[in-house]
Amino acid sequence: MSIPRLGFLLMALPLAAPAAPPQVHEFTLANGLRVLVQEDHRAPVAVSQVWYKVGSSYEYGGITGVSHMLEHMMFKGTKKHPPGEFSRIIAANGGSENAFTGQDYTAYFQTLERSRLPVSLELEADRMRNLRLLQDEFVKEQQVVIEERRLRTEDQPHARMEEHFHAVAFTDSPYRNPVIGWPEDVAGLTLDDLSAWYQRWYAPNNATLVVVGDVAPGEVFELARKHFGPLKPAKLPALKPQGEVPQLGLRRMVVKVPAKLPHLEMGYKVPSLKTAAAEWEAYALEVAAGILDGGNSARLTSRLVRGRQIAAGVGAGYDLYARLSPLFSLEGTPAQGKTVAELEAALLEEVRRLREEPVAEDELARVKAQVLASNVYQRDSVFYQAMQLGMAETVGLGWRKVEEYVDKINAVTAEQVREVARKYLIDDGLTIAHLEPQPIPEGAKIQEGPEGMGGGHVR
Repeated sequence: MSIPRLGFLLMALPLAAPAAPPQVHEFTLANGLRVLVQEDHRAPVAVSQVWYKVGSSYEYGGITGVSHMLEHMMFKGTKKHPPGEFSRIIAANGGSENAFTGQDYTAYFQTLERSRLPVSLELEADRMRNLRLLQDEFVKEQQVVIEERRLRTEDQPHARMEEHFHAVAFTDSPYRNPVIGWPEDVAGLTLDDLSAWYQRWYAPNNATLVVVGDVAPGEVFELARKHFGPLKPAKLPALKPQGEVPQLGLRRMVVKVPAKLPHLEMGYKVPSLKTAAAEWEAYALEVAAGILDGGNSARLTSRLVRGRQIAAGVGAGYDLYARLSPLFSLEGTPAQGKTVAELEAALLEEVRRLREEPVAEDELARVKAQVLASNVYQRDSVFYQAMQLGMAETVGLGWRKVEEYVDKINAVTAEQVREVARKYLIDDGLTIAHLEPQPIPEGAKIQEGPEGMGGGHVR
């Protein structure tokens, strides 16, 4: 996660911790469902999210994309509510709803006026264990997903490049597979595959209900007990270790696809907060990403875009909250008249400086101020508050890690940034990909532009 760009005034914010976040109330039903409630009474709105501990990183060869496909099918009805009824009821109650699949989770959410929360919980509880998987609905939705894959990946050079890049960067980690699945796997999925996946993972003891908004925790717990309490838990399979074999040297690849512009993708093997030997390493990597790509004054933009004018666009990213070990990513498009090789050399030079030169205290303070300001502003979003809680809980960190973020970032030192750069941002853990543009067929619709560094598909 790279740190969002903020204005000059926000950079000058003091490093004192922000006001304490609202209290999180937690409860666990007898069937294992975790319930987290956070009050926010600024508007008469409630956000309800159900997070399942399953995503593309739980999949294996032959059924990649099954989590995402099942997400689509979750809107196709139960015995009580036929296909299309879920969305119609939410809309009739003035709400909005959607879902997303990531590498480590699948989540379903609704935003409604606070008095309509029981509607949301009743519908979610119904489809948690009572989904009807119908062959005719599956056949239609499979074609929808195949078309989604074509539009979001196959017709977008950067997305297609990133997909192949991850498949080379990772040897045995499931992060090598795309969230939406490989084409042959998606086309080969069957209703039995989805049914087995649903029965295995969609259960109260593999889920977390998060409710944030103008609500009373006691009332939410009673609603959760009423609607989800009768559901039976599942016997969850034990997760086997899913590590990544040590990389033995620099990896390179060239991706040849129809495109207008060349592009560069680089990734270093690094730990997440969940997998780091010491927590401070993950927070130091987060700060390192902010130093490189923490706004308009950050190193990559100020030096490579505005300064040396080597890049037309450039960025860095790191997923602090990944369940497994991710990549510390760098990507960019060379400026007109510049080559991918020149951009690569410039990015490698910036990484070398992180390894060899301590970050100046004023620069470190500016990055930390941005993190603090970003954290404060994100709390203005009821939806984002729920997202933070649900994500941290689902990847196995626990929601309390959300409250520790600012203090942990403020504790990072310049020497710690240099230390993690020396340890992890090295050639032996690096993969580099060059996009070599090919002629665009006449009439083809090619969409240029990076698709971002995270995983996830919204229906």
